[in-house]
Order: sequence, then C-alpha cells, then structure tokens
Amino acid sequence: MNMKELVDRFPTQLIEALSIAQSKAFKPSKHAIHNIVVSGLGGSGIGGSIVAEILTDSLKVPFYVNKDYSIPAFVGKNTLFIASSYSGNTEETLAALEKAINAGAEIACITSGGKVLEMAKENDFNYLQVPGGMPPRSCLGYSMVQLMGIVSNYQLTDYPCLEKVSASIDLLIAQKETIQTQAGQLADFLMDRMPILYTSSGMEGIAVRLRQQLNENSKVLCWHHIIPEMNHNELVGWTTPNHQLAVVYLRSKNEYTRTAERIEFLQKIIANYTPHQLNLFSKGNSGIEEAFYLIHLCDWSSVYLAEKRNVDAMDIDIINRLKDHLSTF
Repeated sequence: MNMKELVDRFPTQLIEALSIAQSKAFKPSKHAIHNIVVSGLGGSGIGGSIVAEILTDSLKVPFYVNKDYSIPAFVGKNTLFIASSYSGNTEETLAALEKAINAGAEIACITSGGKVLEMAKENDFNYLQVPGGMPPRSCLGYSMVQLMGIVSNYQLTDYPCLEKVSASIDLLIAQKETIQTQAGQLADFLMDRMPILYTSSGMEGIAVRLRQQLNENSKVLCWHHIIPEMNHNELVGWTTPNHQLAVVYLRSKNEYTRTAERIEFLQKIIANYTPHQLNLFSKGNSGIEEAFYLIHLCDWSSVYLAEKRNVDAMDIDIINRLKDHLSTF
C-alpha cells in the first residue's frame, strides 16, 4: 500500500487495534506500580507522548516518555516499563529495554516482531503484537490503542479508554468527507510556506505528530511551540515581516479559557508579520476522540501536501542511510 492508502485505512486500523487490546489478558505485576515509562522513537514513540497528555487527569501514577538509549535513574521494580518498537529492532529502544530489565522493572512490550518480540517471549513479559510490514509512522493507531490497553490492564487509570476509542472510530467514519476536505485546505494553506504549529500544552504530542508527518511524508521543515510557554519567549521573536510563514493553531473547544485568550491576542500580533494564519479545531466528545480526529486530519494533509509538492510520501532513504552508517560501528 502507498501512504495515501495507509492513511485512508486508519479507522480500520483502530478497529483492529481495539480487537488486539481487548483480546489479551495480562499477568499482574509482582510489585506495586509507582510510575510508567514508555520507551520508543519516531512513530513508535509519539503515541506515548499523546497518550500521556490525554490521560493526565486520570492516571494514578506519573507517566514518562523516554526517547533515548538510556533510562531514568528512578526506573526500578515499581516501574511499568513499556517498550514500544513497531519493527522490534529499534536500537535505542532495545538498549533502554536491556537497562530496564537489569533494573528489575515490570516489562510490557508493543511490537510487530523483531528482537523485542523475541525478548518478550523468552522472558515471559506481557506483550501485545500488532500487524507488521508497514512504515511505523502509519501505525500510530496500533501503538496508541495498545498503550491505553496496557495502562488499563494494569489498572492505572479508571478512564474508559477503549470505549472512547470505539467512539473515535464512529466519529472518523462519520466525518470522513469533512476530514479530507479540511486536510486538503490545510495542504493548500501550507504549500510553498514554512509551517509553524502552535497549540496548548496538553496537545503538544499532536503538534509533534503533525510536524513529524510533514517532515517524513511532505519532505518539509517546520517547527512547533506550545501555549502558554511560547508567550514567555518565542512571542518576542516575532519582529520581522515574512509572508512565507504559515501559522497553524491546533485547537480544542475545551481549551482553557486563559489559553484561548492568549491565542486571540497572539493572532493579532502575528497578523503584523504574516497574513497566513489558520485555526484548526478538533471534534469529538472526549480527549481521545479529539486526538484521533486531529491526527487523522493532519495525516491526510501531509499526504496531500506531498502530492502537491510531487514528492514520494513513502521515501525515507536518508533515515535508512543513517541506519546503514550506524550499523558499521
């Protein structure tokens, strides 16, 4: 399948992911869980960031997302360490997993195969296996739903995550035409411009996801920042008119009132430097629904922009070259 076909089947992927998450019973942890660490990179890691933000108000323990070879010093027997690697061979995740095992952490894995799956089976870890053979960035639905399933399995949240995933599927199917129309408009808006993504702090993972998709699928650079933090630094950087800049605000109808007021003020300031500003509001009756709505819309926009720029959304040759280079050391 090409990237457009993969994006189109995202609701189907969520249906499959939900079935996987609901079908497996986990062995209970030997020790009480005091914190969660999710270790993953790229398409396998951003799901952790988004889930951590979505569940922040319902989680019973701290949730840390790790994107490196190392692990935090606090990881120990009271840590639920989740290794998330779509391929199962991500070298940073494997290194972190080894360290977590040595630290005596409770281990759970999300993967399609590779070394991570081998280690999970050999050590009798809890694990969830997803379908393989696709680009990791096209499988965010699998990783996010499995993460929510694991957190629920360990009874670290009372939030009905998987019920909300089911509602998200209905929303995406019902809003398919609207989502694709909005995505096409966003791609038109970003064409031949430098994207700048702003959002509230509770939605940073979604902004990072869009940035990553624009990087990998559309082959463009961009940056993001969060509000209110950017009001204390980046706001001062807006001093020079530049009509090549295009600002996208990823927004929720439930955003904090003071944040909404900050955005309104920010837009008036930025209007002095670029005429290109766009509000993109989520839809849905829960944080999970809103997240999946924006993720799907933004994925579509990255593919549409790739088409407009006449680039191959599937091509990641430079990343493969880096991996080949590292394999020689």
